[in-house]
Amino acid sequence: MNVIVIGGGVAGAASAIALRRLGVEVTVYEAYAEPAGQVGSFLSLASNGLRVLRSLGVLEQVQRAGIDVPGQRMWSSSAKLLGDVPRGRLSGDELHSVTLMRGALVEALRAEALVAGAAIVTGERLVDAVTTEGGVRAVFASGRTAEASLLIGADGIRSATRSLLDPHAPTPEYAGLYSISGIADGIETEPGIFNLTFARNGAFIHLAAPGGKVWWSAQVSSPAQPELSRTDEEWLRHLAGLYRHEQVPSAILDATVELHRPTLMHRLDAIPVCQNDRIALLGDAGHPVGAGQGASMALEDALVLAQSLAAEPSIKAALSAYAAVRSDRVAKMVKAASDNRDAKTAGPLARWMRDLVMPVGVRLCYERATAWLYTHDCGELPTSRTPADSQARGARL
Repeated sequence: MNVIVIGGGVAGAASAIALRRLGVEVTVYEAYAEPAGQVGSFLSLASNGLRVLRSLGVLEQVQRAGIDVPGQRMWSSSAKLLGDVPRGRLSGDELHSVTLMRGALVEALRAEALVAGAAIVTGERLVDAVTTEGGVRAVFASGRTAEASLLIGADGIRSATRSLLDPHAPTPEYAGLYSISGIADGIETEPGIFNLTFARNGAFIHLAAPGGKVWWSAQVSSPAQPELSRTDEEWLRHLAGLYRHEQVPSAILDATVELHRPTLMHRLDAIPVCQNDRIALLGDAGHPVGAGQGASMALEDALVLAQSLAAEPSIKAALSAYAAVRSDRVAKMVKAASDNRDAKTAGPLARWMRDLVMPVGVRLCYERATAWLYTHDCGELPTSRTPADSQARGARL
């Protein structure tokens, strides 16, 4: 059995690791020359995603690349503490959330995929995927073609694989939020705490980083899609005006020494076709979620798909089993992400109600409400197969 993975980000690299652990031949095709570059801001991995990394044998590498963040505090615009909870876990879980730059996570996963024996080809953009009698043929913009038993589309929210699988698939729409992040210096911030301020114009996140730095991200509520061509100085002036009512975010913006370019946040309607007999979507290509769970959900997908391929007698049966295992959990996560997004775009009355009710709700209900998410364990990969086992299984698939 051999597999083509489209996309060398978190979902694609994790899938390559999982499949190589089973002895499957894997080639990852990535459109960008350097997908592990410092593109975008930081992200967080919750306990459910970290369990997957442990199953794949890369937990320690990722922990070393990031920041241990055991706690989370939520603040109102007026700096009232709304909640103080474990970050991305329940209170009894010793597996602390990890926050790291997206590029660092991709780099760690890609390195492990290469060590595991996956091939990674960069600068190749998928333009067609044709199901054949014995598998699937991928066609790239360069004219290169490749054939495999299975093609996995792990190419993100603007997935080319999704459009090829279903020409009528929904397309991403601006969600009324955009994110812009940066690094500040000289601001005293308690280590190990992920701070989330529900500001008047959108959420503001910050945490202590190595070297006395502060990583921050502003998730700005804006019904109209913003003009992205501003200079860094213009963006900082703009943000300073938006967050002038919030003392800590204002101070962090004033102390900013590095700015990352803004990213539009998108929503995507439910995708009716996520697979056929030889092609499957993974991660954001099949179900963008956000809410701090995009990477963790992609990791879960990668492990469950590998487990299904190991357990089922055919690729068709494996893809059906994968969809059955993931569908309810993903649907619940998509709903939670939508609620999370709405909280960041709340109007004055909704903000007043939230500030009034949230301290009580967090204290009484937080762990019970999030247990389904953070305690989830996808399990382990099957024991590594011998070459003979892998060849025999490949013939059956």
